[in-house]
Amino acid sequence: MRYVSIEDIEPGQYLGRTVYSANGTVLLSSGVQLTVFMINTLNRIGVTMIYIQDERYEDVEIEDVLSEQTKQVIFREMSETLEAVRSGKEWSTRKLSLSIDQLLHEVLDHKGVLVQLTDIRTADNNQYLHAVNVCLLASLIGLNMGLNYSQLKDLAIGAMLHDIGKIVPVPEGVAAETGKFHHTWRGFDLIKQKREFSLLVAHTALQHHEKPDGSGVPRGLTDEEIHLYAKIVAVANRYDNLIGQGTGSLDKRMLPHEACETMMAASEHDLDRSVLIEFTRIVSIYPNGTSVRLSTKETGVVVRQHRGLPGRPVVRLIRGSGDDMEVKEVDLATETTLFIEAVLA
Repeated sequence: MRYVSIEDIEPGQYLGRTVYSANGTVLLSSGVQLTVFMINTLNRIGVTMIYIQDERYEDVEIEDVLSEQTKQVIFREMSETLEAVRSGKEWSTRKLSLSIDQLLHEVLDHKGVLVQLTDIRTADNNQYLHAVNVCLLASLIGLNMGLNYSQLKDLAIGAMLHDIGKIVPVPEGVAAETGKFHHTWRGFDLIKQKREFSLLVAHTALQHHEKPDGSGVPRGLTDEEIHLYAKIVAVANRYDNLIGQGTGSLDKRMLPHEACETMMAASEHDLDRSVLIEFTRIVSIYPNGTSVRLSTKETGVVVRQHRGLPGRPVVRLIRGSGDDMEVKEVDLATETTLFIEAVLA
């Protein structure tokens, strides 16, 4: 498979990974032959990158930490939870807790896999996918930092619900995102009512926009005043926002390596450095299937990863076609004088 921009898709190509809606139902199945109508529809619903099948890279595997089944379960639970909050109804902490347990068991079983957040985003599923991605990243960072299962679960629930305050309605005539009506306060007030959850879960939602230098919101806390869970969620949240939709509604989404560089530049003043270091150990900077140009000016596709060396994957170079096709793989972990010059997305 190859990971390509929707702008480069041509009718007749085959979809490499299934596209899901917000509630986990299938919009387009893996293996379907794409038509002009399908491509236009994907474009219309906000898809920017997708996987396509390519016989030259049919052996390239996209190893996920979470199974599609688990993602669908969590999508459904989040959809029900947010709809209940939006309409002022009670929501089930037990069902959400069970889905978090399912997620954490898969995280523990796949803790050696580098995270590649390459699920196909749509305008419809972005809110739910963001929650899952932040939860997944935060859980893996927490695991790397030595948290036990009970601590990981509190962290994971806080990460999954970090933006739930955005769903809580504000009184008529009151400006949202100001004072006590900032979504972090609204989330804190909502979560702390659920006695089944640790108060740390509520504080994670409250503090995830605080910054070590004291310039964050809503309380302007400084480094030592910010709980570790919130520092972890801040890093996970920032990364998924950058690769998913940019830093704001008008900003262009970044590629993973660009987002990582931007985040490292924010070390100490915006984001906690120790958390960032652990983050760089669990995320894939150049996901499998990504087309790249090497410093030799040769172009190829990333086919494998090295744990602990996210910037030095294995790249497959293909020259010619048919009987004259020549295939060569370059392992950047051993070819230390070569580097990836550009991502061709």
